[in-house]
Order: sequence, then structure tokens, then C-alpha cells
Amino acid sequence: MTLNDVGEAMGYAPVLVGVILACFTVWGVVWVVRYLLADSMMRASIRQAVRVRTRWKRFAPMAGLSVTDKTPAPLASLNTDGKPPKPRVLTPALKVKPDRFGVVVRASCLPKVGLEEFQKAAPYIADAWRCTRVSVSQDKPGHVLIRGVRVDPLITKTTHTPSGKVPEKLATWHLGVDEYAQAVSVDLAEVPGVTVAGLPGFGKTSLINRFICDTAPSPAVQFAVADGKVMAAHEGDYADLMGRLFAFAGSDLKDANALFWKVVRLRRARSTAIKTVLGRKDMWHGGPSVTWPWVVLIIDEAHTYFRDHKGSDKESKALAALAAQNARLVEELVKMGRSVGILVILATQKSTGDAIPTFIRDVCPVGLSFAQKTADAAVAALGDDIREWPDASPTLLQEPAYVGVAVMKTNGRKGFTRLRTPYVSEEDSAHVAARTAHLTADPADLLTAQLPGIDLTKDHPNDDTIPPLAA
Repeated sequence: MTLNDVGEAMGYAPVLVGVILACFTVWGVVWVVRYLLADSMMRASIRQAVRVRTRWKRFAPMAGLSVTDKTPAPLASLNTDGKPPKPRVLTPALKVKPDRFGVVVRASCLPKVGLEEFQKAAPYIADAWRCTRVSVSQDKPGHVLIRGVRVDPLITKTTHTPSGKVPEKLATWHLGVDEYAQAVSVDLAEVPGVTVAGLPGFGKTSLINRFICDTAPSPAVQFAVADGKVMAAHEGDYADLMGRLFAFAGSDLKDANALFWKVVRLRRARSTAIKTVLGRKDMWHGGPSVTWPWVVLIIDEAHTYFRDHKGSDKESKALAALAAQNARLVEELVKMGRSVGILVILATQKSTGDAIPTFIRDVCPVGLSFAQKTADAAVAALGDDIREWPDASPTLLQEPAYVGVAVMKTNGRKGFTRLRTPYVSEEDSAHVAARTAHLTADPADLLTAQLPGIDLTKDHPNDDTIPPLAA
């Protein structure tokens, strides 16, 4: 390189410095604008993220999250003063992202500093980062995911505004966020039944309400409701959603029985016709459609329809017979409705055997529970395993701060998940129902239209227990 080349290179130096300064200025402006536009919770998280980044190099060795590298770096090996190079202290690299509840940190692993070491250091990390709790999990090979929450998501009430758009995955039920503010959802494809238990006023109906509002914009789902809390359709929690329901029954056992028969007849007709209409034996192998929609039967306050009526008088015997028949009909739907696209959601205060018969409850693969008063009620809702996880028991959720908090079994990992479900306002529910009412259709009518010449109002020739459909 000649002196002229050096001189030209030096001439570009001010330009390069200016470009670097401009980049830092733009980055600073973007950061400041982002900070100013954030709400108070997000600002606190941004400040927390800055502290995590700036103090990590000092904190990591104190928490046992560093290693000493005695191999000299390439430049250090060129040292000519005769002194051996000092060993280097290496700390995992971090990527920190703030959100309203705290920070999400992705850290690289080092030799002898892996997932186990991060998990052991979690209590120290929580103290240093000023977090309510910290979780550490595997992110990808060679990396861990650290979730630190500054504000407890379980006691931070949230709301949900339905988008009004057709969901990308119809069968995905978005429930809320867990105790680390991570989204919790459950896949209901191939699921025949769901149980939702909990004390009155703690969030059962609100949870179901969100499910209806989120899926209502799709014409590939149709809803029916039996609500044991009310006598008529214009009353109660589902009044605002009536336009999106193809059938409804109140607390009257005869009305509910007629509704359950209606869905049972649909199930049997679908089982007979599925191969002809869809060309397959399982609806979920291709998914629901407008002409063969996913049918969701919601039975709220389910104990109303199943409880045993005592007494020797004529009326008590008639009610007992209806309740027993209701249980058999719902049992058939739960045990045999999955492949033809029928889901039953049962909500009750406590899902003990007298509220939801065990032959129904025990075949429902998804179960959630809001607050419960007794350990027996918690076991009935979530199974015996909840006894081994006392910290997750729904009996601990009886305080007003935990209204809207539920517990569910987590598939694919040990233990149970506590989650905060959001509130959906009555105004939003009514708005969604009004905008999607034109999508409501009776699934039996849709099936009949696809099978000209076949009368689905007739009973199955080998089954004389099905009453004829009403004209």
C-alpha cells in the first residue's frame, strides 16, 4: 500500500465515523420513541431489560454461570513480553426482549454451563432481575430460554377483544396466559369432550364465551347451548349470542332432552353418511367445512340435567327418567361424536360423579378447573395427580384476585398449568353475534341437502329408541 492509498483511506475516515454516528443516532431515536409510546408496564419492562443486559457480565460469574478458558486467544498468543496470557472468563451471550410482564431472555450455553446450571441459578436470577418468578427451559440445542416476570400474570386482570376474523386454526382454543405470561392454548381437533369446573362467578362461562366469539366468524362451526342457569333464551350469559346458536335449551329437562336427542340423531346420521359425503371415516382428516361444520354442544351448569331426582311421586319419577336419559345421550355424544365432528363442553361447579356422571367425565380428555372449595372437588375436576401438586391446586384460587384463573393438566410435561383467562365484554359478544348471525345453520339441514332422496327424519332401522324428528 502506497502513501497515496493510505491518504485516500484516511480521507474516508470522517465519512465512516459520520455513518456510524448516524446509525447510533437513529437507533437511539427509535429506542426513545418506542419507550415514550409504551404504557407504564412496558416502560418498566424496558428498563428491566436494560439492567439485565448491562449487569450480566458482572452477575453471571457470581451466579456460577461462567467458565474459565485457559487457552489464550490468537492475539494474546502473540504477546512478546514473556508473561503468560491471563485466562479468560467467558459468560453466556444474551438476547433480551421485554414485554408487559417482564423479560424473555435467550442465552447461549457454554461447557459446564447448560440447562441444569441455569435452572439451579433461577432463584438468584429472580432476585437480581427483580422478578416475581423465573422459569428456565430448553430453547434449542445449545441455548436456553429464561422467562422472568416482574408482575404476576395470575393476579393481573386482562381483557380480550375478539378480532372478528376467521381463525387460522379453527380447533385451537386460546385460553389465556400462564404464570409466566406465556400463551396457553389447547388443540380440540379429535377431542370429543371438555369439562370446565369451578365455583360460581370465577370464570367458567367467560372462558366459553371467548371460545364462541373467537370461532364464530367461521361458517365451519355451529353452536348449540343448554344453559341450566336460566329458563328462557333471552336470559343469562348466552342471551347476547343467541343469533349465532342453531339451538338452545334452558333449565327445563324436557327442553334439554329434546336438544340432546337432536344432536344424537345428527351424530347417528353423520356416522351413516360420512363415507358417502366426505369419502373418509374421520372428519378431522380433512377438517370441518361449511357443509359439514364442526358442531359444538355447550352444556352449562351440567348438573341441572343429570342429577338424580329422589321421590316416589309421578313427577319425581319422570324427572329422574329424563335425567338418566340425558346422561345416556350425552355419553353417546362424548364417546362416539369425535370422528363425525361433534364436541361437547360441559361446565359445572364441581365435576363430581353426582354432577357429571363418571362415565361421561372420565372420557373427556381435556379438563380445566377454576376455584374449588374442597380437595375432593379438585380431584374430580383434574384427577388424582393434582394431590401430588398441592401448589397448583384450585383450592388455592378462592381469593377475589384469582377470579378468572384456572388450572389444567399440561400435555407433554409434568404437573399442571395455572392460567389467567381474559374477560370478554357483553358488548363485544353481542357485536360478534350480530355480525356472524347470517352464518348460523342447522347441521341436520346441511346434511339433508347433501343427500337427496334420503330421509334423515326416519329412525335407524335397527334402533327403535330414537323418537322421530319433529316436523
